Amino acid sequence: MPKRKTKHSEKLFAEALQLIPGGVNSPVRAFNSVGGKPPYIAHGDGATIHDADGNRYIDFCGSWGPLLLGHAHPRVVEAANAAAAKGLSFGACSPLEVEMAETLASMVPNLEKVRMVNSGTEAVMSAIRLARGVTGRNKIIKFDGCYHGHSDSMLVSAGSGLLTRGVASSKGVTSGTAADTLVAPYNDIAAVETLFDANMDEVAAVIVEPVAGNMGLVKPAKGFLESLRKITAENGALFIFDEVITGFRLGPTTYGAIAGIEPDLTTLGKIIGGGMPVGAFGGRADIMDNLAPKGDVYQAGTLSGNPVALAAGLATLNILQEENPYPQMKEMSAEIAKTINDRASNAYCANLGGMFTIFMSGSKTPPKNLDDVKKCDTAAFAKFHSAALDSGFYLSPSQFELNFVSAAHSPNDIADFAEAALAIIEKLELQAKRQ
Repeated sequence: MPKRKTKHSEKLFAEALQLIPGGVNSPVRAFNSVGGKPPYIAHGDGATIHDADGNRYIDFCGSWGPLLLGHAHPRVVEAANAAAAKGLSFGACSPLEVEMAETLASMVPNLEKVRMVNSGTEAVMSAIRLARGVTGRNKIIKFDGCYHGHSDSMLVSAGSGLLTRGVASSKGVTSGTAADTLVAPYNDIAAVETLFDANMDEVAAVIVEPVAGNMGLVKPAKGFLESLRKITAENGALFIFDEVITGFRLGPTTYGAIAGIEPDLTTLGKIIGGGMPVGAFGGRADIMDNLAPKGDVYQAGTLSGNPVALAAGLATLNILQEENPYPQMKEMSAEIAKTINDRASNAYCANLGGMFTIFMSGSKTPPKNLDDVKKCDTAAFAKFHSAALDSGFYLSPSQFELNFVSAAHSPNDIADFAEAALAIIEKLELQAKRQ
């Protein structure tokens, strides 16, 4: 394969470093965890993206999840263009807001009322405030390794022990904010029970990624989510599913609906905007009615319910209901996992539906929490990522993230990637043995 060209991307990155902090508008784009300099993407089409140097990649990042239909799907682009031609934003009510609310309520059984926002971070921030306002309590329980956006109360990780105060994982988060966020290991019900016992009548809500995606793909243990539903109900706390990633990713609904679990609130994003900036949160009507202007919990946004974003999202949701690409995506993801898990000795590919993560774990045991994931060889993953990029495959640039199969990927794309990934892993294993 000819050497990948990088001249124009490197020039753009050098210029960006002078004007943008770290040269990027979202930290992981800087490629710090995988080495090298980021390619600058010029355009995308279906399952492929092309960078400023003319390199073509089969894309498994998919803009971190929204592009379930692939890049520039004609119907989604047409819907967004038609909406834009009528006006980019109104700051007033529009018919598409009602249509989106009706669509989401029809596709998610427990979404009785919903409010649109502009990002997953905003959706989670608003749901947390609503939970505190409804319960009159201050503390939140989250899980180590789950990411819920960059609002202050969610940028907290575990302390040195279960009952120590949460530790801010970013400067700028106050110790008081961190103290109100309690952190348990993912898949550990006993730890959650301990936190409730130690903070009796103080916990407003438990928030969880029902399938963890921000420490790589980690599945919920059998009974874990059901136990959380039971514990929160018994303790008067709300149960929040963060489905910014999983919403409409595994089927034309939420993971909660697929699993038969009803959280009190659900946060959404990514796919419901079809690639445009969007977020939403919703759930039981008696809870949602506490939002202003009906209730006393304030939340607002000038661009919330943006007509262009909603048009793109509605087109996406309509296509998903009509075409049902989920079985095909599940099959293709499973093929990647089977190829690697059957034939590689020092890597494990976790997959669910169209999502997968290749863990450089040195183990064939699926990780169950962040401590397991931290045992991965991140240096080996960096080498793997770089080699995959040189081979024409764009993966999420972190060991601790998801990759996505889209409806636009072909069986040939999957077979080519699976064999290329296996060859790279085997080469890295051979090099490690020689050292």
